[in-house]
Amino acid sequence: MSVLFSLVQSVFQEAATVTAVTGLAYTGTVLTVASTSVLSRDPQRRRDARATLTILIRRKAKR
Repeated sequence: MSVLFSLVQSVFQEAATVTAVTGLAYTGTVLTVASTSVLSRDPQRRRDARATLTILIRRKAKR
């Protein structure tokens, strides 16, 4: 039973690490695109960045 508990604990720790890294990467991507959509001098680049933000941050419409 101890071996099984150790294995399950290891799997959960690895899953938590992967989840944290993925969340940080997603947050970094959203922050980069958001800052590009605000700070870019080129209007086309700002439009593209805003379009990308709408894809990355989708909200469910209220019914």
